[in-house]
Amino acid sequence: MRLLVTRPPPDGERTADALRAGGHDVLAVPMLHMQTLSFEVPDRPYAGVVMTSANAARAIAGHPRCAGLAKLPAFAVGAHTAEAARIAGFAHVQCAQGDRMALAATLRERLGAPAQPLLYLAGEDRAGDGELAPSGVALVTAVVYRMVKAARFSESVTSALRERQVDGVLHFSRRSAHAYVDCAQHAGLLDRALAPVQFCLSRQVAEPLAASGAAGIRIASHPNEAAMLALVDS
Repeated sequence: MRLLVTRPPPDGERTADALRAGGHDVLAVPMLHMQTLSFEVPDRPYAGVVMTSANAARAIAGHPRCAGLAKLPAFAVGAHTAEAARIAGFAHVQCAQGDRMALAATLRERLGAPAQPLLYLAGEDRAGDGELAPSGVALVTAVVYRMVKAARFSESVTSALRERQVDGVLHFSRRSAHAYVDCAQHAGLLDRALAPVQFCLSRQVAEPLAASGAAGIRIASHPNEAAMLALVDS
């Protein structure tokens, strides 16, 4: 298949390489770019560190407080985030099954009711924080990165869509799917951008595409890269 991968680097590059290894023709078109923010971590004891994105681990890796925080238990939303946390230096990583609900359940099961708060390393644009922490456990949020939307498609992507040379598009986040729609509208190519199969990590990711009129939407069985690759191959 001729595919577009909208996932930002470095994850998008890995996904594209895996698809190429499977015989697909892939064009990387990152719809978001990570920007590490200048941030302070409140100086207090914590029961653990919570991360809902690999980007949070990448952002904290270069921070002066990283070495100290890495001694604490880390709670990651899924395997990919857990891997990024280990690369950043966290030795004790608890891994949930890929979404915020699973992470909240992991925190309830494995944390108990500590007197100390949890530190949540968060992105600027995110869902609500309150449902993550177990009842009675404070959550201290440090906003450590933002994802910046692409303003327009590259010439190669515009040409591929205009010439109907795309069979499918992979979307890994709701914001990147929304950016894809915005760029397609800006280029005057919305119908052609939505005509290929839209492979989505979850129903939430698919919402901007469905709202814009995409008919060929496919949802991964689980919210992870392996399930997305299997979805394409099916």
